[in-house]
Amino acid sequence: LDSIKHAGAIFLGENTPEPIGDYVAGPNHTLPTGGTAKFYSPLSVEHFLKKSSIISMSKQGMKEIGGACAMIANTEGLTAHEESVRIRLRD
Repeated sequence: LDSIKHAGAIFLGENTPEPIGDYVAGPNHTLPTGGTAKFYSPLSVEHFLKKSSIISMSKQGMKEIGGACAMIANTEGLTAHEESVRIRLRD
């Protein structure tokens, strides 16, 4: 397994033909092809779920990383983003 870098599914052993993965073991049989396993995963139920990130920053956390965040925003030319961080750093 250590030498396998990109695969949509890995079937181990002589008793694990592809149909086992396709139909009964759980993974979806819609696998990335044509080398796309380098950057894409097999189709799964997760593709049909909506996800949301929940982010919370403490005052101490803002003091520690806010400057770096403001610098990134400035580099990207997002001045309102930069200012929203700098305002919080003043508090």
